[in-house]
Amino acid sequence: MNVLVTGAKGFVGKNLVAELGNIRDGKAKTYGTIEDLNVFEYDIDADPALLDDYCRDADFVFNLAGVNRPKNQEEFMTGNFGFASTLLDTLKKYGNRCPVMISSSTQAALDNPYGVSKKAGEDLVFQYGEETGAKVLVYRFPNLFGKWCRPNYNSVVATFCNNIANDLPIQVNDPKVVLTLAYIDDVVKELIAALLGKERRDEAGKYCVVPTTHQVELGRIADLLRSFKAARDDKSVADLSDPFVKKLRATYLSYLPTDGFSYPLEMHCDHRGSFTEILRTADRGQFSVNVSKPGIVKGEHWHHTKNEKFLVVAGKGVIRFRKPFEDKVYEYFVSAEKLEVVDIPPGYTHNIENLGDADMVTFMWCDECFDPNNPDTYFLPVGK
Repeated sequence: MNVLVTGAKGFVGKNLVAELGNIRDGKAKTYGTIEDLNVFEYDIDADPALLDDYCRDADFVFNLAGVNRPKNQEEFMTGNFGFASTLLDTLKKYGNRCPVMISSSTQAALDNPYGVSKKAGEDLVFQYGEETGAKVLVYRFPNLFGKWCRPNYNSVVATFCNNIANDLPIQVNDPKVVLTLAYIDDVVKELIAALLGKERRDEAGKYCVVPTTHQVELGRIADLLRSFKAARDDKSVADLSDPFVKKLRATYLSYLPTDGFSYPLEMHCDHRGSFTEILRTADRGQFSVNVSKPGIVKGEHWHHTKNEKFLVVAGKGVIRFRKPFEDKVYEYFVSAEKLEVVDIPPGYTHNIENLGDADMVTFMWCDECFDPNNPDTYFLPVGK
């Protein structure tokens, strides 16, 4: 199958071409197999002669080319209507009646230069479908967000992500303004569904739709992005059970400066080794890494309710348990040679000893974040 993508270097185009490449290479198995998939990439800087070749051989066309921030208003019609006309004329030239998808905008329903140009493109494609019998798919996209979207252009989410990630100011004129947003991965999944003949349409059956959108106040977007930035300092993790929060956080991270992917953690060091907290969550506890020097014993305490999981990832050692009112000691020998998690149940005093000649590194999870005012930690040696 030959798939033509116009506007291939734009935001949607880049993401679609990348996923089509994954399908072609067998890396995106969700969609199944598309036999002999070839992707024709066409953009504004391509040799115009290529459009003839591509339109002659295409089995499906994604027309993502368009203009939304021109130097003058006349360019709206040239870019959004004129190129669509050229594309459809070229398909007619070769008698190619393959399905044609066109990216429009919810603004096509508005009376402004951009909306008028998008509506004209829609009408042109619908007329083309009637004349030729070709299947046409018109998507009126809302505001889109996700990785690779150009900031300071036509996406407030991209601009906010970029500016907050790079310590630049943002301007929120009305935090109560509600935006309708679609995430780029959801858009791409729908476009590939369309390629496979499984597109979603509105009740009237005229327009195709992205099935998942989000209505979000602008102020909430700004607040969430600020919290993502602050997470490095307070070690917090957002509530990723909220699909929009997960998508927005992924988008924000894609705008981190290339020299700012890493960040330091506060290590609590003494003669025994170190203890370093990695993450704190509101309802899933905290994650830490513990380094023990050879021969060192750590712990020697128990909890009423707090519970933990230990995983030794370097070195070797032993984890010991004893109930406070019993003498019997239970031992679990652990090492990086055999990764296994050891639960630390409430009601058992416990310790962990490094039995090796090098540092022992233990990844630790606790079901609650440490609270100095309510530590639920009581010193009591395990004994041997």
